[in-house]
Amino acid sequence: MDYHILDARYISGYVVWLRFRDGTAGEVDLALELRGPVFEPLRDPSYFKAFMVHPEFHTLVWPNGADFAPEFLYRNVRVTA
Repeated sequence: MDYHILDARYISGYVVWLRFRDGTAGEVDLALELRGPVFEPLRDPSYFKAFMVHPEFHTLVWPNGADFAPEFLYRNVRVTA
């Protein structure tokens, strides 16, 4: 599936750079998406940086179980040159 994330890097604030299986790469700002109990811990910048790419689900996940659907991230990525 093209929505699979292959690589992710922290940029700043709540911005993450992503590279998808189809070659699309760019940044996504998640600041406005950190609403609700599961996302509350991610408002702490040091905790936000603790994301990883899940090896089976190919999306961003955090230690508390928070995640974003890869389709959502793909639709919201700003392609960078």
